[in-house]
Amino acid sequence: MRAAQYKKALELTEHSPWAQQFWDDLVPLKNQVVEHPVFVEMAEGSLSQPRFRCALLNFYPLVENFPKYMALNLAKTRPGRQPGHEEAKNWLIENIKIEQRHAYWYQDWAMGFDISLEELNHVSPPAAMDAVNNYLWSMGHQASLEEGIAATNLAIEWATGEWSQSVVKGMESYQERGIATINRHSMAWLRAHASYDDEHPHEAMELVKRLAVDDERRDKAFKAAKRGLEYYIVALDHCYQNYPG
Repeated sequence: MRAAQYKKALELTEHSPWAQQFWDDLVPLKNQVVEHPVFVEMAEGSLSQPRFRCALLNFYPLVENFPKYMALNLAKTRPGRQPGHEEAKNWLIENIKIEQRHAYWYQDWAMGFDISLEELNHVSPPAAMDAVNNYLWSMGHQASLEEGIAATNLAIEWATGEWSQSVVKGMESYQERGIATINRHSMAWLRAHASYDDEHPHEAMELVKRLAVDDERRDKAFKAAKRGLEYYIVALDHCYQNYPG
């Protein structure tokens, strides 16, 4: 019976009032990411090449490091000692494997826009675009498990899963204009996030619900997710405002 429990998928439950408020209060910030001009114009096929290149290049460290941020949270789990830790451990282990593949798919997307692997591996993002990486690394090292999951898998994956759904539809226009090579390889990262990552933020929220068992923990988890989205917006603003239109 015990072994069978390990194989069970994380089951989503109906939100209690505090959890629904937690979720609803994050929606405006999440929407600022999803509806940012970078992604709106990317989906329309009108984002300038310098801005597109800036986004693809300087967000690569976030993608490449994402499983490492999750691993830092995995190291905090204490199954059997704290509520929700067993479920969090199993979910993180399963999804770290997936995130490891995503970096390679992202490389294919970037190379479709003539960004070399050498450039990706040696990119040094400007401070405003690197702040989110430093924040997630700090949360992984210093914050509670619920804060780390809220900042990483709820905030970042929620917004990314939504904007990718619109952006995936606009990629063909870049190939039609000779700007990029669009094929199944260069589209793998976008299609993966557009098709299934909408589940991840809901699962992350379910873990927060199980881990944050009192008002203090819930408040800290909310602030962690809020700040993660704020840093996401700061990075996008810098990309859009500091590169030619």
